[in-house]
Amino acid sequence: MKFFLDTANLDEIRSAAEFGVIDGVTTNPTLVAKEGRPFRELILAICDILPRGVINAEVVSTDTAGMLREGRELASWHPNIAVKIPMTSDGVRALYVLAGEGIRVNVTLCFSAAQALLVAKAGAYIVSPFIGRLDDIGQDGLVLLREILEIYRVNNFPVLAASLRHPIHVIEAAKMGAHIGTLPSKVFEQLFKHPLTDRGLETFVKDWEKARGVLGEIIEPATTPKRGR
Repeated sequence: MKFFLDTANLDEIRSAAEFGVIDGVTTNPTLVAKEGRPFRELILAICDILPRGVINAEVVSTDTAGMLREGRELASWHPNIAVKIPMTSDGVRALYVLAGEGIRVNVTLCFSAAQALLVAKAGAYIVSPFIGRLDDIGQDGLVLLREILEIYRVNNFPVLAASLRHPIHVIEAAKMGAHIGTLPSKVFEQLFKHPLTDRGLETFVKDWEKARGVLGEIIEPATTPKRGR
């Protein structure tokens, strides 16, 4: 499963990119607005940080004509940009046209298997079911992900598991076969953590300090060879 970082913060993206496991970035109008920088400048800066990643930039128009105009503009900025379009009837019309022009479209705000099937048939590059937002209203978002993956597996369509709120979401999405998981920096950082890892490392360090006088340093200092006379 590929990892997309769900943020528009350049420091978070730079930090995560150092691990070599981030395959792209997803942004949305809310995340971009928090950064207080010109939209185009911000998206291109993200492209520079992840030159081989897929960078998702979202339209803000709600009508088909506006989405087409914005989608074409966004796609022209950089070859790594995928255009995010909301799951509405206007969005599906725009998706169909943009996909026909060779533009990669990520359909966002998907909350049902029926919606996911429609956008796949219209030519979406990926669909983004929002797992965490369904959990927020008392539904099990992973049930939706399982349904969509079953449909998409039969028809060979890729799925992006979006709105992953904690490591369990990430693991379950990976077990189900989600092609991509998008997660905020906080959740990405949580994947590294386990109390037994911290406790074990602390014990190793303490034991080494106690025995260092006997065992010596891990790397002995280099000695200068004597010159022959």
